[in-house]
Amino acid sequence: MQQLLEFIVNNWFLFLALIIVLTLLGMNMIRPKLLGFKEAKPNEVVTLINHDDAAVVDVRDSGEFKKGHILNARNIPFGLFEERLHELDSLKTAPVIVYCETGQQSARACAILQKQGFASVYKLSGGLLAWKSANFPLSTGD
Repeated sequence: MQQLLEFIVNNWFLFLALIIVLTLLGMNMIRPKLLGFKEAKPNEVVTLINHDDAAVVDVRDSGEFKKGHILNARNIPFGLFEERLHELDSLKTAPVIVYCETGQQSARACAILQKQGFASVYKLSGGLLAWKSANFPLSTGD
């Protein structure tokens, strides 16, 4: 025990870095649970779309959307998300899958939907990058 304390004192910067890294990893894993929405991997998203008639919302800007998006996704850029939220009112009881390029903006959009009373909100884990990595198809244009 004495050696451990001595190591921590002598290498406090390494110990501090370890604590910071563990905290960030823990927050990343716990955050979606605290916010109330679920994460779905690309194969789970396909199941939700095909079997549960899930709606898909792309929160990237319209230029990125036109270059490639999940088939039948609605494009509501994150910058306009709150003012265009009424467009999704009919989906409050349906599963809604939200994605962006990497998953950062979609997490915030999911939190907004959850606060607005949407019953079943999912974030595409890893965003469109994960979708592409899984070799799932993209649709182009509007």
